[in-house]
Amino acid sequence: MAARGEEHKGGRAAEGTLFGLAIGDALGYPTEFSDIAALDGRYGSWRQLPFPVRSSGTALVSDDTQMTLAYGDALRDLLAGGGPLDPARHADAVRTRFVRWLHDPENNRAPGNTCLHACAGLERGGPWQQSSVLGSKGCGANMRVAPIALVPGLSDDDRAGAAQQQAALTHGHPTAIAATELTAAAIRDLADGIAPQGLVDRLVERATRQRSVYRAGWLGDLAERAGAADGPSFMAPGWDECLAVLGRVRAHTDGSAPRDEETDPCALIGAGWIAEEALATALYCFLLFPDDPAAAVRRAAHSSGDSDSIAALAGAFAGARHGAEAWPAEWTDRIEYRDHLAALALAWDV
Repeated sequence: MAARGEEHKGGRAAEGTLFGLAIGDALGYPTEFSDIAALDGRYGSWRQLPFPVRSSGTALVSDDTQMTLAYGDALRDLLAGGGPLDPARHADAVRTRFVRWLHDPENNRAPGNTCLHACAGLERGGPWQQSSVLGSKGCGANMRVAPIALVPGLSDDDRAGAAQQQAALTHGHPTAIAATELTAAAIRDLADGIAPQGLVDRLVERATRQRSVYRAGWLGDLAERAGAADGPSFMAPGWDECLAVLGRVRAHTDGSAPRDEETDPCALIGAGWIAEEALATALYCFLLFPDDPAAAVRRAAHSSGDSDSIAALAGAFAGARHGAEAWPAEWTDRIEYRDHLAALALAWDV
């Protein structure tokens, strides 16, 4: 049986996860595209990174949180009337919300080109697979997946299939699809009380088990469109890339090497622009500080790579572990989209 922590560290895991994601996103939004020397010069130590409240009194987030909310709204739309979480209904609900996000006047936070291109294709209609950017494994696939990890009562197969499909609607590369499933699995495990020290092993085992699996019911003919011989051969390289980067996380967190809180996490694990590195570097930051959520998101945000996405995922992991108590009120009260985040959390914290 998988090891569990002494106790779940806090209640209301959905609230902790969603607010943690937005808080990490807000911390990393001003630091993205800066190297460590520039960040040190501006902020000093990563431990002093301030919560970036603007003169309006609000801490702004990026497209990472906006697309997370869009996906959360899609799931709420889909499940509100009852009925199964089937692939066709899921794809239609997500398509509707992603196209709405595409035209939202607040969609002005430098969103990724893959998401913009794919969502424009989704708006044109036709099978969603024809809009997917097959060569893209950017982290835009998995930075928004947290909501499916929080919906109660789903089977593991449905959760994994939906996570993969929502990724593939925009990012059709097998590594983006695999990393997104792993991200959702990590959040669910932490919300369920799985001990952080067992998390990497669980993800490695999951990725190894999935190498020969193609979720055709959820992905349809995506593998064929990508020119793969069959579904498993399409997905296997994605799982292999995830396994490789999880190996780097394990090497730096298994106790065989000295704990290193000061080195840029992007230099140790990966810059996070691509899906498997965003997952792994965020996981590393969380595992450095499994019982200090604020330190985990600050360490992730004070980094040389895709800081907002890395910190958003680190915040989601920490929030899933610690629940709503993870975050200080002076942060949650000032985060952009506070009411929207709270409404989604209320629907799933049962």
